[in-house]
Amino acid sequence: MKKNLGPKPFIYPLPVLIVGTYGEDGTPDAMNVAYGGILNAARLQINIGVRHKTSDNIKLKNEFTVGIADKANLVPADYVGIVSGHDEANKIAKAGWHVTKSETVDAPIFDELPLTLECRVEEINQYDKTLRIVAEIVNVLADESILDADGNIDADKLQAISFDASSKAYRILGEKVGQAFADGNAIK
Repeated sequence: MKKNLGPKPFIYPLPVLIVGTYGEDGTPDAMNVAYGGILNAARLQINIGVRHKTSDNIKLKNEFTVGIADKANLVPADYVGIVSGHDEANKIAKAGWHVTKSETVDAPIFDELPLTLECRVEEINQYDKTLRIVAEIVNVLADESILDADGNIDADKLQAISFDASSKAYRILGEKVGQAFADGNAIK
């Protein structure tokens, strides 16, 4: 028997996305965003509150990066989610991250995060006190350490973390259990 839990954000997994922006003065900022994902092969969506420094920066620059948080960066990834760039100007340094300026968009790349999507804003809509931001993915940067022999992302090497909204925990993705676009053929 199933139990009603009411309206909750219980989609699994929820990726832990580190959104990188530059402020008006060129200061890099990072924010941990759990509510976001892929819209299609070349677009993603993030949902963030209107009061965040990241929100201000995205509206200013119309470009940002999305680093995929991994197990090795769990503590700094959590830190940039609980400390506001409005309150802490040295947020990135305190997280222990190093910044490289993207060559594709006007946004920072956090060197310690092994996978980064470089994005340009296509639309911003406000719902209550939340911004829904849709952006084109214009480039992806991957550290060679997370690639397989064919140059594809190896999820086991990436060790991406996800947010468990029910228990407010971070979890790592598990083992491969099947092959997409193939295993279902067994039903034919």
